[in-house]
Amino acid sequence: MNWPKGLEGLCYGGDYNPEQWPEKVWEEDVALMRQAGVNLVSVGVFSWSRLEPAEGAYDFGWLDRVLDLLHEGGVRVNLATPTASPPPWFSLAHPDALAVTADGVRLTHGSRDTYCVAAPAYREASVRIARALAGRYAGHPALAMWHVHNEYGTGCHCDHAAAAFRAWLRARHGSLEALNDAWTTSFWSQHYSAWEQVMPPRATQYLPNPSQVLDFRRFLSDEMLAHFREQKAVLRELTPDVPVTTNFVFGDWVPVNQWDWAEEVDLVAIDHYPSENPPEETAFAADLARGWAGGRPWLLMEQAVVTYTGPRMVAKRPGEITRLSLSHIARGSRGAMFFQWRASRGGAELWHGGMVPHSGPDSRIFREIRDLGALLPALAEACEAPVEASAAILWDPESGWALQSPGFPSTETGYLEAVRQAHRVLYRHGVIADFVRPSADLSAYELVIVPSLYLLSDDDAGNLRRYAAGGGRLVVSFLSGIADEHARVRTGGYPGALRDLLGVRVEEFLPVAGPVTLDDGATATLWTEHVHLAGAEALARYPDGTPAVTRRDRAVYVSTRLDDDAYARLLGLGPAAPVESVRRGDWVFSVNHGDREQAVPGNLLLPPGGYAVVRVPR
Repeated sequence: MNWPKGLEGLCYGGDYNPEQWPEKVWEEDVALMRQAGVNLVSVGVFSWSRLEPAEGAYDFGWLDRVLDLLHEGGVRVNLATPTASPPPWFSLAHPDALAVTADGVRLTHGSRDTYCVAAPAYREASVRIARALAGRYAGHPALAMWHVHNEYGTGCHCDHAAAAFRAWLRARHGSLEALNDAWTTSFWSQHYSAWEQVMPPRATQYLPNPSQVLDFRRFLSDEMLAHFREQKAVLRELTPDVPVTTNFVFGDWVPVNQWDWAEEVDLVAIDHYPSENPPEETAFAADLARGWAGGRPWLLMEQAVVTYTGPRMVAKRPGEITRLSLSHIARGSRGAMFFQWRASRGGAELWHGGMVPHSGPDSRIFREIRDLGALLPALAEACEAPVEASAAILWDPESGWALQSPGFPSTETGYLEAVRQAHRVLYRHGVIADFVRPSADLSAYELVIVPSLYLLSDDDAGNLRRYAAGGGRLVVSFLSGIADEHARVRTGGYPGALRDLLGVRVEEFLPVAGPVTLDDGATATLWTEHVHLAGAEALARYPDGTPAVTRRDRAVYVSTRLDDDAYARLLGLGPAAPVESVRRGDWVFSVNHGDREQAVPGNLLLPPGGYAVVRVPR
């Protein structure tokens, strides 16, 4: 079960918030949805206060009318449980369920996500509203999918979280002795002699314990997943034939291990809001989602008609809505959804934009929305074959969390940028990459890139050795293999678990403030190392003659941050690709994000901003 019930072809639509509008607008909405080709909308994401205006007192009348109207208009519903935003009465009745920051400040009601996911009252209320919704709408003909919560990612450091954290630690480590060993608590007199002494990583005098911080991020991911599972169980009980999902939000602030979550949802769904370079960022997010989905179809649940560029929020350029949507679909999404259907008149996100903007349907934005809706049905056949990828990039959110801990030799290096660079270089040269977890079977890939895989277990290190021994081409960057799964440094020289595989021994980390020119002309930045050869050969050297880039058989080690052109040369990539091109079976998706006409498969010339989806048999 992984597809919206009763919906054929590609999904098209967005978040619909009718409770923000008078009922006279609802019929106009449905008529415009029909014009635009909308076939699926998410309803009720932030409706808890309207659905349950007082504890145990429900008002479903307005939602009945909305769902009936949508069904009559041929629009199916992705019905949400509204637990991302508890109503004011809940916060007043259960002040202990309000989130507490690491600084000890208890937040107050007035925004969204103001709750502690570990608070018993919140968990009980979440299950209760989910059961009420499922009981009410189990047989409604518009119901196509359940949308649990919204953008999980809210943490809390209160006493409820502390108690749940201790229970999680007991299950993970088994004993205080094992916990003390994993956290190296002999440092700074942190040794624990009783479980009640263990707390979340709250504000403290100086640097926190990095292993404690890492485990707390892991705990938050699992605790939020438990909250999801509780609602999923209720929905599955009452509507066994309706798929259940939630929308993943991406960012290095999110304490969610998407690999674990992807195993629990019936359909991986993501929200994506690119900023500085939308085409590259879109390809990155789409390939990540396809990786989380394990090659199965996934869904772009939210995007915007505007772009966030630093301090500005601007409308997407003409044609950009379609181009970016097609990029997602080419890379595996079973549709294109937006936040939101109609731009809000008020509230915190009144400038977020909508498929129907403030200016109404007589607008460039809505005309582009209508044109995209007319295009998508013709693409369904081209989306049946899998996306073909020749390269893989290892993705490990826990390594990213560990690298955020304070106290590193440099605060300028970051996991996300290391991963983005690897993907960016491949993207710019027309190479499609899958994202895979470190334990995945890598044998199908010609190339595997390992960017800053800081945490590496013995088992996962063995997986990389088997791939290389089988003839695979492996490229490993600095800050990989440094620590075990508890964030304890592997001694004896870096890169720890990968020294023998790579044939090097790094004696020192040497972060740099400015650029360094290697002997092959490449520019290196941010980070250098004192590398000793131990079976590898040097491919490039630092100005002092020590190795910078090495190779042992088909395993390459990069001890610095190369510029993109040097990275591409190292990978042996050809010239930059003039257009984005993705093959799926006999079909090729081509999108010209540039400002020049380009030739593409199918003997076509794409104008600037043009796109094509054509059958090109091998």
